[in-house]
Amino acid sequence: MAAVIGIYTAEKSGAPVGARDAVEVRRGCGIVGDRHFRPNGANAADQITLIEQEAVTAFNEAHGLSVAPWELRRNLVTEGIDLNALVGREFQVGAVRLRGIELCEPCATVGRLLQQPELSPTQVIKALMGKGGLRAEIVSTGVIRIGDAVCGSAAPAEV
Repeated sequence: MAAVIGIYTAEKSGAPVGARDAVEVRRGCGIVGDRHFRPNGANAADQITLIEQEAVTAFNEAHGLSVAPWELRRNLVTEGIDLNALVGREFQVGAVRLRGIELCEPCATVGRLLQQPELSPTQVIKALMGKGGLRAEIVSTGVIRIGDAVCGSAAPAEV
């Protein structure tokens, strides 16, 4: 079963991310307490981000590193689901509906944070292209918890 295995938020842009057992999410606004939360409405692509544990593991194995999922600064870490397949589709995380907006490609900040003596920021970004996660819109208000099931939709989301 596909599930949420990690939840991370940061209060301010550039601030360290902290692990959470659960987060409140509000339709169209984001994650309460996260840097991208906007009570009057947030850009759909900034509301919540997800990344596959499998992508983090593959990155580490390919480069002999031990990068933790939270270092990629995504909100939800999932296991057992192809997030790239959810672009343009509605899906369920626990009792919350989300809509995949676009791939969450790594940025220069992530490149700099993950650089190693043998791996430059540009190489980090290149290695994670197409595997950096998913940006999603929050379609329904609720709570997302560690262990919540992630269920993909078989049909494209209504626009």
